[in-house]
Amino acid sequence: MKQIRNFSIIAHIDHGKSTLADRMLEVTGTVEARKMKAQVLDSMELERERGITIKMQPVRMRYMRGAEEYELNLIDTPGHIDFSYEVSRALKAVEGVLLLVDSTQGVQAQTLTTLQMAREQKLTIIPILTKIDAPHARIADVTSEIVTLLGCNAEEILAVSGKTGEGVPELLEEICARIPAPAQFEKPEFRGLIFDFHYSNHRGITVYFRVFEGSVKKGDTLKFLVANKSFTALEIGILSPEEQAVPELREGEIGYIVTGIKEPGIARVGDTLAHERGAKEPLDGYRDSHPVVWASVFPESQDDFTMLKQALDRLKLSDSSLSYEEESSGILGRGFRCGFLGMLHLEIITERLRREFDLELIVTAPSISYEITWEDGKIEEIYAASRFPDYGKKVTVREPWILAQIILPPEYMGNAMTLLYDHEAQVIDTEVFGDGRNLLVVEMPLRELMRGFFDKLKNATSGFASLSYEIAEMRAADIARLDVLIADELVPAFSRVVGARRIESDAKAVVERLYKILPRQMFVTKIQTKALGRIIASRSLSAMKKDVTAKLYGGDITRKMKLREKQKKGKKRMLERGKVNIPQDVFMKMVKDSDE
Repeated sequence: MKQIRNFSIIAHIDHGKSTLADRMLEVTGTVEARKMKAQVLDSMELERERGITIKMQPVRMRYMRGAEEYELNLIDTPGHIDFSYEVSRALKAVEGVLLLVDSTQGVQAQTLTTLQMAREQKLTIIPILTKIDAPHARIADVTSEIVTLLGCNAEEILAVSGKTGEGVPELLEEICARIPAPAQFEKPEFRGLIFDFHYSNHRGITVYFRVFEGSVKKGDTLKFLVANKSFTALEIGILSPEEQAVPELREGEIGYIVTGIKEPGIARVGDTLAHERGAKEPLDGYRDSHPVVWASVFPESQDDFTMLKQALDRLKLSDSSLSYEEESSGILGRGFRCGFLGMLHLEIITERLRREFDLELIVTAPSISYEITWEDGKIEEIYAASRFPDYGKKVTVREPWILAQIILPPEYMGNAMTLLYDHEAQVIDTEVFGDGRNLLVVEMPLRELMRGFFDKLKNATSGFASLSYEIAEMRAADIARLDVLIADELVPAFSRVVGARRIESDAKAVVERLYKILPRQMFVTKIQTKALGRIIASRSLSAMKKDVTAKLYGGDITRKMKLREKQKKGKKRMLERGKVNIPQDVFMKMVKDSDE
């Protein structure tokens, strides 16, 4: 019987996971040289363009070690923190991991997070130093970092180059030698763990899974145990890396099943597959993914609303973590309030809507959800500023906090500390790496992370800092709703929830921004921001001037005085009505300028 080795690659974003996978496919002959291209496992155009992995892609390789054949199942995983749940499910499906560390950058924040996941699941860890051919590689320093981090010997660390292929044959040998074979179970009932899936128009949902117990064949009647939905296996196969149909998948193997299901929300990462009359208990560790960031998405033309709904339905079929509900705005029309796993997830989904479905979109500033406990004890989750309680209501407000890890060079500590203070963060622990870099463990409100914190951190540290975070807990929030009044009339679309510390600065910034972009009216227009029951900032936009006496020529001065008095009364009537017509482009500019 052939030997099976299931493993995954984990690393910080842009540390060369996909490039190393390419070299492994080449060395094992899985992909012919003439068909080889960069980032073979990154099938999405957006992944190639940005050089990041968004969706996982499993692949089976055959490797001859002497006279013995090995089946190597690799799951390439995303490196960004938004997709950490997908990484955790991938790790559940394997027995070992390759921990990649870039020899030019050293250990980064996301390295620590994914390493902790692997340790919790007691996986075999093979440390690997990548990009050793780079002219500015710090091999000795980074090796020392890994030794300190893992408590291993320097000899156990493999050095490879994904670019040249150096060290890849030795790596394949070590995978066979170090990573254990899948554990054998005596239970005949089939159970498999879903770690990813995708959707196609004619075949429906195809799920990628690992067989933990028993075996599965084409034509078997199977069931999603969490979703409680049955289906017939239309096709079963392996990915090498193209799909290849096989008659059966046995214990320990990784492959795919074509379900034919075309309903969103059925297939979910972490669900368990079983025979309809077989095992009833799902595999442990499943959890529903909950949105972290919310944003409203509107089509620029209301004629595209139906197309936007169909596009979101389609994306939901291949990404169960996306959530959305219909909403309506008096200014922007009908759209959807969408929930995302993080800022990158938001960016990826909106970019896919624009590219794959050719939609012109208006995307509002991202917000988070707050837990409101009303006076009668009722608890409600609110993620729209317009629904936030008015000042003076006896309510308790709680918000999510994050636990973050930041790694940065010591010369940027001053800049980072100033930035952390500005974003209400608390440093709870510090540590120094072997190469002198600092590790900061900080707590901060999630709403402050949404305020462009990551980009500001990169700017403050010249791009040398790395950030990793996880949602920690709900805490009492010191926040308030900031309303905008134009001509004494509340404009709900401009309302936002801000931290108490930033009310003054935000209020002034919003007023100044509107003062610059709001077109002048025929009467003096007051622009005000209101919070905590009072007006915080105010400016008056002067009226349009029109010389009503320009058409007069000669005659008594009283003729001009009468016309000016008539104009004055007309402007007074306009002011009393106080109706200001705000053009749509003003709303677009305010929506896109989320952090004045």
